[in-house]
Amino acid sequence: MRNFSHGTVSLVISEGKPKFETHEIDPPKKEKWMTKKRLKLKRKREKEKRKAANKKDPRRLTVKGKKKKQKFANAEERIMYKLEKAKIKEALLIERLKRYEVSKLQGPVVKPHELTGEERFYFKKMAQKRSNYVPVGRRGIFGGVILNMHMHWKKHETVKVIFKPCKPGQVHEYAQEIARLSGGIPIHVIGDDTIIFYRGKNYVQPEIMSPIDTLSKKRALEKSKYEQSLESVRRFIAIAEKELELYYRHMALYGDPNDRNPISILDGPTKVARESRKHEMLKRKGHGSTTYNVFSPGISELSKFEDEDLSISESDSEDDLLSDSEYYGKSQVNFSGTQESSSSTMFETVYDSKNQNFSRTKY
Repeated sequence: MRNFSHGTVSLVISEGKPKFETHEIDPPKKEKWMTKKRLKLKRKREKEKRKAANKKDPRRLTVKGKKKKQKFANAEERIMYKLEKAKIKEALLIERLKRYEVSKLQGPVVKPHELTGEERFYFKKMAQKRSNYVPVGRRGIFGGVILNMHMHWKKHETVKVIFKPCKPGQVHEYAQEIARLSGGIPIHVIGDDTIIFYRGKNYVQPEIMSPIDTLSKKRALEKSKYEQSLESVRRFIAIAEKELELYYRHMALYGDPNDRNPISILDGPTKVARESRKHEMLKRKGHGSTTYNVFSPGISELSKFEDEDLSISESDSEDDLLSDSEYYGKSQVNFSGTQESSSSTMFETVYDSKNQNFSRTKY
């Protein structure tokens, strides 16, 4: 029947007689047409959900108080302000991480097995050939990692544990922790991020495979986020302290940059500076002449002759300049005479040595 197209029919035997029972179910609601307004509302709801999730994110831990755009007098004030904020945040993160500390309990005790060299070599080769492995990500070692290892040990004697975000030298710490929690024996370390574990002889699977003294998946993720934030804050503090040290060193060498006049750097040397330099040069010359007279009396006479030669050459050069100027003046007169033939006035250019320019005069 059409009325029961959205329902169920079940066979029931009551008093030795079979009967059929029907149960009606409401027909599925048709999806509304996604208009522009409905799409906007849907996106708004999704955005609010994301905001609510981000508020619970542990990395959003900030120092209380509204952010204000402050104007700092110098770089030292700015660096000191940022350092103070960062140190407060570091203290808050350390306090928050204490919530995720779990007291260490004794894991499954395994009798120490003396593995021969041949056995170690065999287990290592078998583990490398097989594809079974347990990944350890950003959460680190938590209950799920140990549970997965026991699940692999049901059918395999060995298992590879791969640590992807692993710092150099941290593999051995992970090996000790996993050996304590799982009761496995670390056989070989491959590179900087892989360990091969052997389950041991006469292995019996424990009733509770994920240990009590480990975090859950959710809490392990939260802890990893706080640790990541703490690491970045400490890195920032180290950089800021170094920057402050460099600033103090610069201040010791060059003084406070705020006290300087920036225009004075672009200006040339002042008259006082020029006069002081000339005075110093004259002193040096006088000091040099006295020393020469003491040690070699003939050198002073030679210097006199050189000065006379220099003065003669300078006077000759001035005469040459005057003669050149007269020549160019005459050429200009001839040129002006040809062009301005109609005008009766004539001009002559004369070089003025004092003002160092040419002047035109009528004649």
